[in-house]
Amino acid sequence: MAALGAAAARLDDPMPLYDEIGSMLVVSTQQRFEREEAPDGTPWPMSIRVLTEGGKTLSDTRRLHNSMTHEASNEGVAVGTNVIYAAPHQVGATIKAKTARGLRFQVAGGWVTRQSVDIPQRAFLGLDAEDEKAIGDIAGVYLGQPLGGLDAD
Repeated sequence: MAALGAAAARLDDPMPLYDEIGSMLVVSTQQRFEREEAPDGTPWPMSIRVLTEGGKTLSDTRRLHNSMTHEASNEGVAVGTNVIYAAPHQVGATIKAKTARGLRFQVAGGWVTRQSVDIPQRAFLGLDAEDEKAIGDIAGVYLGQPLGGLDAD
């Protein structure tokens, strides 16, 4: 009974559990940048830079990859980034020019002007089946420790 009481008491302060889950999810998200795929396993559309110069999509400077972080509390965990261009890549977007002069940017060594540019969705945040299993395993260990390491299954 004492072990069950200790396990229940761990739920009074779940922040260490959420912190560990958040750390795991940051690593999992960063691995998606290496695989260039969404949480559902769908490959990301290649960027123009990758098509013309090579390399990996969303990984030219690795700023987005390296900005992934998590914030844990007793209520849960949030995983994400403060990089401003993350959202258009996560959900897709159309960038429209604010003036008649259009948007001007360099592509493959030359300059182009467009009135709008479509950014295809390249989701990187989210859970895949391996993440869900890992969360269950982490929770099992967290709650199982007061029970003498018994499996939570």
